[in-house]
Amino acid sequence: MIMEHKQSKRIQTSVLNGIEKKALVAIANRLPLWVTSDMLTLIGTIGAVIIAVGYLLSSYDINFLWLASFGLLVNWYGDSLDGTLARVRNIQRPVYGFFIDHMMDCFNETIMFVGIGLSPLLDLRLSLLVLVFYLLLSVYVYISSQLKCEFKLTYAKMGPTEFRALVIIVNTLVMYVTPLREFSAELSVFGAVHEFTIFDIVAVLLIVLLAILLLVSFIHDAREYAKIDPPKKNDPSDK
Repeated sequence: MIMEHKQSKRIQTSVLNGIEKKALVAIANRLPLWVTSDMLTLIGTIGAVIIAVGYLLSSYDINFLWLASFGLLVNWYGDSLDGTLARVRNIQRPVYGFFIDHMMDCFNETIMFVGIGLSPLLDLRLSLLVLVFYLLLSVYVYISSQLKCEFKLTYAKMGPTEFRALVIIVNTLVMYVTPLREFSAELSVFGAVHEFTIFDIVAVLLIVLLAILLLVSFIHDAREYAKIDPPKKNDPSDK
């Protein structure tokens, strides 16, 4: 038997949140009735596939990064609107929606990071490491949604939308700024020399940022949970 799912409070304090929320509600109110949240979730996944294909094809022509950037917009449209549409129409399905939305998010991120990791732009090992930390942070958010009834979508004023916008900017710069596209730096890591592209450096910075956010949040929340649920004293009478 599935227990009733208690709706968590969404915490969204990202830079673009105010503008994005108004835009999403406006779009949702104008969508025809035959458009459903499940359809939008599928569109988000199609966007993830387009992103992966765009990065893979960039090995033949760097201008295919436009396709990857377009995929980011498609992914944003589907991923951001599915929940908004349900809330605007007041047809939320907390249990089903939570399961589908967040499982598909994990699938989508895997598709995207594997796609860029198989391209010539980013080392696959770094891409998979970013994916690992992203999924770890996602698991942390899902646990918090159950223990604190809070669904935190923003860290350091950055959310999924800001991340997509940043990647689109990087894609555009790489296409049109030749020195940036051709940049490479040789660094020694554990005695082995590795060549880092601009995407590799961005990935390393992202890994460090995600690791710090995860560690700081873990330590803070562990202290709070320890106060809420202190150690039990042994009672001799229980023996």
